[in-house]
Amino acid sequence: MAKVELKLIQELRTRTGLGMMDCKKALVETNGDIEKSIILLRKKGAAVAQKRADKSTAEGLIHSYIHPGDRIGVMVEINCETDFVARNENMQKFARDICLQITAMSPSHVSSEDLGAEFLEKERSIFKEQLKDSDKPAQVIEKIVEGRLKKVFAEVCLLNQPFIKDEKMTIEQLLQELIAKTGENIRIKRFVRFVVGA
Repeated sequence: MAKVELKLIQELRTRTGLGMMDCKKALVETNGDIEKSIILLRKKGAAVAQKRADKSTAEGLIHSYIHPGDRIGVMVEINCETDFVARNENMQKFARDICLQITAMSPSHVSSEDLGAEFLEKERSIFKEQLKDSDKPAQVIEKIVEGRLKKVFAEVCLLNQPFIKDEKMTIEQLLQELIAKTGENIRIKRFVRFVVGA
């Protein structure tokens, strides 16, 4: 499919926030299939994120959000390579979305790497103990344990959580899309969630 209708490009652009040319290329590659184009663009975003992963992130922003009713407040620090990107509209929108995510889903860590070996071993041993009388083979038990650990990550780790505005994608994927849009390494460094009386 050499030619792609403008309205398809605009729809894909609205849904992903990426540039006209990126959207057009993805639609040409997927023969005009919007859903396949979104997956393709996410994969490209992940590739860009990998290439930029070693770049220094000394700039960034701190964004705050107070939930209506003034009982929950969130602050998040997001780092990037340049102050230009820190002030970029896409970055600001991302920071707002991350604050809303933390408010709604109450993660305790940014990523599973922050959990520590001791926490992971404790969770693994609990899950193995629960399955010890199940008569399942060791490999099956290991798969079940890994599946349960992924569920724990999705509860407590921000990057592993489904995005509240689009549960088909994780916060990690949302971050990779932002990296693809800006062409810079970006990371969520830390956050704090305040709850009255907690």
